[in-house]
Amino acid sequence: MRSLNEMLMASAWARELSAEQFQQINEGIVVRTIPTGGFVCMKGEPVEYWMGVVDGLVKMASIWSTGKITSFTGLSAGGWFGEGSLLKNEPRKYDVIALRESRVAYMNRSTFQWLCDNSIHFNRFLITQLNERLGQFIAMMEHERLLDPDARLARCLASLFNPVLYPESNLELKISQEEIGLLAGISRQRVNQALRKLEEAGLLHIDYGSITILDLAGLRCFGE
Repeated sequence: MRSLNEMLMASAWARELSAEQFQQINEGIVVRTIPTGGFVCMKGEPVEYWMGVVDGLVKMASIWSTGKITSFTGLSAGGWFGEGSLLKNEPRKYDVIALRESRVAYMNRSTFQWLCDNSIHFNRFLITQLNERLGQFIAMMEHERLLDPDARLARCLASLFNPVLYPESNLELKISQEEIGLLAGISRQRVNQALRKLEEAGLLHIDYGSITILDLAGLRCFGE
């Protein structure tokens, strides 16, 4: 289990801070442990924090009053999220749910605003982050409309290795088939079929509780 300091030092924006700045932002962050199935944050609540996954795996989604869940994206260790909601200062538009027990860093609003006011590097990071997230969601909409379940699952897995959004990703992904299904919006049985097909194509290797990516570029274009 890694510390908050270790997570921050792996974040591109934090490495550029002075020792005094680093200490100030550290004091503005609390780390909470979220159980499997628990809410990291909820749609409709006031937005008071910028959040980062210290370790674990969470899902950005929207839960309707009918009980239907629409999944947007997975968020793995090292990923930060929620900056758009803070910048717009409006109620949160989505839920974030822990797919396994996860530790999440919550940076309070005043610390986030102080960073925006005092760090050019942090602002450049935010621009890059927002642009990357926009591209991710546009691609997700395209994949949902045009690709079959096998190809959608391939793109879902590939999205977890975005070097900008998830800089700490490595090619061995500790994830269950159930978790993949929750991320991709596909049944566990269908996930198993799709993974076998991707393994036969030489794109990944399946182990118990993990997947090793053999051809990331191939996953990103599978089904085209």
